Formats: sequence, C-alpha cells, structure tokens
Amino acid sequence: MKRRGETGKNLGIGLSVILTLCWLFPYIYVICCAFKPGSEVIAVPPRFFPKVFSVENFSGLLERMDALGYLFNSLTAALISTLIALILGSLAAYAIQRSGAKLSVALVVLVLCLKMIPTSSIVVPIYELICNLGLYDTKIALIIVYGAINMPFVMWTMLSFYEGIPTTLDEAAFMDGASSLQTFRKVILPICKPGLATAFIFTLFLAWNDFLVALLLTSTNAKTFTVGLAGFLSAYNLDLGPMCAGAFLFSFPVMIISLLAQKYIVQGMTAGAVKG
Repeated sequence: MKRRGETGKNLGIGLSVILTLCWLFPYIYVICCAFKPGSEVIAVPPRFFPKVFSVENFSGLLERMDALGYLFNSLTAALISTLIALILGSLAAYAIQRSGAKLSVALVVLVLCLKMIPTSSIVVPIYELICNLGLYDTKIALIIVYGAINMPFVMWTMLSFYEGIPTTLDEAAFMDGASSLQTFRKVILPICKPGLATAFIFTLFLAWNDFLVALLLTSTNAKTFTVGLAGFLSAYNLDLGPMCAGAFLFSFPVMIISLLAQKYIVQGMTAGAVKG
C-alpha cells in the first residue's frame, strides 16, 4: 500500500510538471522572441532560443510608441482602482455578512447579479456619464470605473471568507470595548489576509487586462498599454518582434506583484486566527 501511495504521488507530481510546462511554453517562447533579432523572429524554421540576445525589439517598440507612458497609465489606474475596490468591497461585504438581517440575503443576491453583468452591456452609459462629468481621457475616469466594476467581485470573494470566521471573535472584541471598525481592522483583517491577497491579485488582473473600457474612455493622455499596443499593431502591420517585446513588458509587472503576494494566498484561515 505504501509503494502504491508513493507511485501515485510521483505520477501526480510528474503530471503536474508536464501540465505546468505546457502552460508556460507559449509565454516562454514569447520571452525568447522578445530578445531575438527581428530576422530570427520570422525565420523559417523557427528556433526556440535565440542565437544572439538582442534588445532590438524593445528599442523598436519604444521608438514607435510611448510604451513607458502607457505602462505607467495602466499601472496607476489598475493599482489605485484595485486598492479602492478592495477597501470599499471588503468593508461592504463585512457589513452585509455580519448584519444578520433578512435584507443581507437580498444584498448578497444583488452583489451576485452585479458580478454577472457583462461590461460590454454597460460601457455606453458609462461613456456618457464620464463625458458629462468632464473626465474623458483622464486616469481618474479609469480609476472610478475600474473600482466600481470590480467591487462586486471583491465583495463576493470576501463574503466566503467572512462566513468562515466565527462571530465569537466580534463579540469578544465588542466586550473589550472595540468599535465595529476597530474590530474589522484589528481582528478580522489579520485573519482574512489570504482572502484579501486573492481578491487583490484577481482584481488587479481584471483592471490591468482591460481593453474595452480604456478604448472608449481614453484617447491620448490616459491611454493604457493595451490600447496603445492595439494601435501599434494596426499602424505597423503586425511586426512580431516588437509585439513580443510589448507582451513581455505588459505581463512582467503583474507577475512580479503576483509572486510577492503569493505567500499570503497559501496561508490558511486557521493559522491567521491563531496569530490574531
């Protein structure tokens, strides 16, 4: 039985490694193409690794579009909107889950309905509102819209974490004289770090990868990298070298943030309760 268990474990590990390599293969190939000279990118037959490492594609990308400015716009809008959605969404979800009123069930259903609404169905009214407010082509407009669109996702994610926290912790804090906000900040938040990290990363992905909202709400000053790269491709007729360089620049910051926050995702709820 022990040998069978070890064999099954080894097979599971081997299958996981194979699936991981298959999943990473396209991205690794894009990175390799980003550091190839332009002639090697379109060479037939193609080579996986470059013969000579070159930054030609990056220099060509920077010459043809304001890549760094677009990246800054994307990062600013995604980070600030994610923080706003995380703060307001976690507070709202805590209030809904701890209220205990019959209305809370209706609010949970409303949050789920808001989460299910596709962005494409509400983007035209959003465009009209932003234009009427005089915020067209500003990062503030992107921050407000991303925060509002992604807040239901944060609320729905945090509701499941709050349900696993016993209300006795809130009652004990209340008996010690803590207010609701102090209880949330000093007792609940340390326990919910895995949930907050998960909501942060996925909400950041949603804002960072957005194309439709940024396409309609920006033109020049607040243009994001996704819109800029789309314009670059149409203007320069699918130049694969700079395209791979742009894909690498676009994905690298989010990967670094994900790696930094990964340790909080794997933490268990019970470990957080013991620390609190």
